[in-house]
This record gives sequence, structure tokens and C-alpha cells, in this order.
Amino acid sequence: MEENGVTMTALDASPEAPPAGVPALAVRSLTKSYGHVRALRGASFEAYAGEGTALVGDNGAGKSTLIKCVAGVVQPEEGTIEVNGEPVTMTDPEQATQLGIETVYQDLALAPDLDAAANVFLGREVRRLRILHDQPEMRRRTAQSFKELGVGMVQDMRVPVASFSGGQRQSVAIARAAMWARHVIVMDEPTAALGVIQTQKVLELITRVRDRGLAVVFVSHNLPQVMEVADRIEVMRLGARVARFRRGEADVERLIGSISGAFTNEVRA
Repeated sequence: MEENGVTMTALDASPEAPPAGVPALAVRSLTKSYGHVRALRGASFEAYAGEGTALVGDNGAGKSTLIKCVAGVVQPEEGTIEVNGEPVTMTDPEQATQLGIETVYQDLALAPDLDAAANVFLGREVRRLRILHDQPEMRRRTAQSFKELGVGMVQDMRVPVASFSGGQRQSVAIARAAMWARHVIVMDEPTAALGVIQTQKVLELITRVRDRGLAVVFVSHNLPQVMEVADRIEVMRLGARVARFRRGEADVERLIGSISGAFTNEVRA
């Protein structure tokens, strides 16, 4: 859509809320094998609008495969994925994007030689006269969105992101996802390899994104951080959910027990 010669984008829309009580994202009994290795064995979880949902588990628990299914990168063999209560089929990442799901991977998928605004609008450029990239407009709208999200670590919109710190690059990647997502943001280890101050700023950004009404799903091995940010915690082990908790229902010891297999509160048919 165009207005005054400028192509309008998803930034102009607010997150779309699902019906009351319906998860923004629901994964039901997904299975996936790689040869003889069963990565997912009936994995399930739910994420609700305006909440942070953490996926935790040991290496090999199936977390990465699960979020790749949600992102459209991997296709499950069985099970269903629902967005706002409606079953969906995703054969590639573009379909996930069209359904309002944005994913932030550990490698961030940023173009290092481009500035923050160019990365935010990469593949979604604002154009004038259908030909020219409107760089000032993209920078203006990126700066406005960063301000609303509290991304204060990025001061100069003209500097290539290659010169940014790890926390700044992570903030750009998360803010980009928040600017385009309509329903869900999925993050894989968003604070990995960050320092203490940068980690805290990223956690604050995740909280602000959640408070805008989006469902935030994130994978993390840092249990204290999980307990600080998550409204729901879903524990995976050997390709399936083995426990789930609401905020305040578990401490670190109980989470470790669930991850190791010593505790479960999941009832499976």
C-alpha cells in the first residue's frame, strides 16, 4: 500500500491479538527424525500474546529443531502448528514471516556492511516512485521504533553494524523482529556471549517487546535469566516437553531436576 508516494509497511500496524484464551502460537505433538536420530518425539508448547515463554533443556533436547519448525526452516513429519488458534502449514521461512512470526537466530542474520536502518528494512525497503530506496524515511522510522522500544545503544543510524558491539547488534536484530512481527517473536539464545551490562539491556528489550503485546518465545540455558524474564517455562528433554511452569512455580533446583529427568509434571497420553 502507498501513501503520498511512500510504500507503507508492517511498522504501521499494531500486533494482532488472538481471541481471549487462545495461544498466539501453539505447537502440538511435533515429530522429526534425522535418519535414526529422533530430534522431536511429540514436542508441544504454547505461547500467549503479551507473555514471554522460555524453552529450556540440555543439549540435544530438541529446542533448536523445534524453533526451526516454527520458523519454517524445518518441516515436521507429524503434529500441527497453530497461529491464533488456526492450523497452519509452513514449507519455508517466508511463509512463517507472512503469518506474523519473526525469528532471531544466534548468528543474527545481519548484513555487517549496512547500517541499522538498512538491516531493519532489508528485503522490505521503503521506496519512492517504486524505484528509489527512501533512505531518510527508513532511518526516521527505524529511529522512531528504536526510541519506542528503548534501544538507546544505537546512536548513529549511518554507521555499519560491523562496528557495533555484540549487545548493539543483538538489539538491532531483536528490534527488527519486533518492528515486523504481528504475532510471535522467536529468539535462539538471545544473550549468549554478551557481557553483564549488555545482557541486562537485551533482557530489558525482551521485556518491552513482550509488553507491546507480542508473544515472545526464547531458548536459553541461563536459568536465572529465564526466571527473571519468562512468564512461562517449558522444559524439554529427549525431544519432548517434560515439564511446564508459570512464573513463580519453580526455582532453579526444580528446573534442573526437570532438565535431568528427575521431575516431570507433564501428563502424556
